[in-house]
Amino acid sequence: MRTIQAKTILSSVKQGADTWFGIRYNMNLYRGCQHGCIYCDSRSNCYQLGDLSDIRMKDNALQLLEKELRSKRERGTIGFGSMNDPYMPAEKEYELTRNALKLAYRYKFPVHIITKSNLVIRDIDLLKEISKVYAAISLTITTCIDELSIQIEPGAPVSSIRFDAVKQLADAGIYTGITLMPVLPFITDAKENIRDIVIKAKQCGASYIIAAMGTTQREGQREHYYDQLDKRFPGLTPKYEQRYGNQYQCDTPNSDELWTVFKNVCSQLSMPIRMKFYKPIENRQLTLF
Repeated sequence: MRTIQAKTILSSVKQGADTWFGIRYNMNLYRGCQHGCIYCDSRSNCYQLGDLSDIRMKDNALQLLEKELRSKRERGTIGFGSMNDPYMPAEKEYELTRNALKLAYRYKFPVHIITKSNLVIRDIDLLKEISKVYAAISLTITTCIDELSIQIEPGAPVSSIRFDAVKQLADAGIYTGITLMPVLPFITDAKENIRDIVIKAKQCGASYIIAAMGTTQREGQREHYYDQLDKRFPGLTPKYEQRYGNQYQCDTPNSDELWTVFKNVCSQLSMPIRMKFYKPIENRQLTLF
């Protein structure tokens, strides 16, 4: 494991908290990711991250984080792992994420963790404490079929293990949901897949499920994805090239149908398709009368 020095650790989300996940500050404690998802946007040339399989640990991350949390005037939700998974295998040994959670708890900052790993259940003790302010955990699940998850997310725990993590978190009283994204055209865009994920999410006690019926493609990311398609799903690359060309947003060909299925099943099961965000408690001056 190589180490690097970071100049800052928290980056502010432009125009306040984002409308999908309620995140005010993004944080990446590592550079690169071991999950190797074939569709990962972090490979895009615009981010200049280099080889994602070259994992680098930000040696001064915790010192910077404490300094920056102490100086923040606005308390907002910290998003863990916008460019990598905060619970990739390296975290089991180095515990940067766990120690960052300790700092978030100490300074009473809310957190939202997005991950594909069941390693997150290791930190249930801390997450329960942070939940007194606000903690949300979103497990990304793109397919109910373990064998398919291995093909598209080869370094991550299989989907069944992630569903089990959702249940353990929910049973512990932690606000937990699922991010059903991306939905890969011609691979995971079956109506049955969308329906089954929602049903399974409900069975596991998820509090919400957030979806996007498609994927994205940018320079650098696109080339890697097509190379992986050629190896794992021969014949699909020409379909992508013909339908999407060089466009960034790649909605599934049946996206309207998938949205209808998704919303109908969520409605039937009373499953929210948006999550609740952190809201700071207003300090109100007490009056005499």
